[in-house]
Amino acid sequence: GYLDDQFVELEDLQDDSNPNFVEEIVSLFYSDSARLILNIDQALGDRPTDFDKLDVYMHQFKGRCSSIGAKRVKAECAQFTEHCSAGNIEGCVRSFQQVKQEYATLRRKLETYFQLLKQAELGDGA
Repeated sequence: GYLDDQFVELEDLQDDSNPNFVEEIVSLFYSDSARLILNIDQALGDRPTDFDKLDVYMHQFKGRCSSIGAKRVKAECAQFTEHCSAGNIEGCVRSFQQVKQEYATLRRKLETYFQLLKQAELGDGA
């Protein structure tokens, strides 16, 4: 329930000529995401709050989540943008904690997934 069909489509693009394609895409997602999370964290501390800037950062982050099919993180991003639109800083802060929590859970699950894939490949004699 953490990933949608986009992740399956990425897996379908992976083949013998590029056996680490999905893992590379996810690594790029992590590096982009880390920068955006830091930007959002900093912008949440700015006074007065620049909701437009927060909204732009979150839309970028949500787009990155969509690119790998991070369904639950993306749903939390949508909540955040609703709070931004309403000018609700407390809602943004609470929602961002949820975004980071879902992101951390997804990261752990994907790391486990890639470890299991590598073990399976080793078991196949690959």
